[in-house]
Amino acid sequence: MGTTRYPAVAGMFYPDDPAELRAMITEFLQHAAPDGPAPKALIAPHAGYIYSGPIAASAYARLKPVKDTIKKVVLLGPSHRVAFRGLAAPQADEFLTPLGRIRIDQTAIKAILSLPQVHVLDQAHLMEHSLEVHLPFLQMVLRDFALVPLVVGEASAEEVSEVLERLWGNKETLIVVSSDLSHYLSYNAAKSMDRQTSTAIETLDSAAIGHEQACGRTPIIGLLHSARRHHMQVHTIDLRNSGDTSGSKDRVVGYGAYVFE
Repeated sequence: MGTTRYPAVAGMFYPDDPAELRAMITEFLQHAAPDGPAPKALIAPHAGYIYSGPIAASAYARLKPVKDTIKKVVLLGPSHRVAFRGLAAPQADEFLTPLGRIRIDQTAIKAILSLPQVHVLDQAHLMEHSLEVHLPFLQMVLRDFALVPLVVGEASAEEVSEVLERLWGNKETLIVVSSDLSHYLSYNAAKSMDRQTSTAIETLDSAAIGHEQACGRTPIIGLLHSARRHHMQVHTIDLRNSGDTSGSKDRVVGYGAYVFE
């Protein structure tokens, strides 16, 4: 009998009522411009929807033309609650959200468990929000997909990239990295730092991104490592902070949406 990972932050980071959740994401997507080719990979934020939802929607709107093509989503996010080495896969067979169940691609997970940096660690997934907040967006924009959820602990860019290369696939596979940007700076200081981070991401300059610039720095630099190998182009399609979306500009958190083509 399969096991289920239940939502940890529904009702806090996003609505736990299915109708309210659908309506909120629909509104975000309606205000996002879907222009441009569908990405192979994207970076999007993971804060509460009232703060980062519009920015995340900017990236997810790009997936509408390929909603029937994408069958596998490799989702990586940083660990906020559990310290560990490497990348943590779940034992669960499905992740549950207020919008329904998402099948975990255990075949794909088995394909990476032979790598020394990958191991099963359910504790890393139990209360982690960095992956969970992306799931309703994926459920709203894609038709039918399996998920490869990986929480990233202490790891090198090469170790993350090695995992991505094994899961890279073709047009049926989407890679999503979850990360916010600067944390609790003044509005103007955050804008300056986040612009620097965006330039580093666009130029695939992983060495120019410090831990204070992005909580998801480790999966980001792993993706940049693979992006260089695949000669990809990166575009910033949205760059705002909580001062733009929630009102207060005293101490803000930065959010960026990036597409890899």
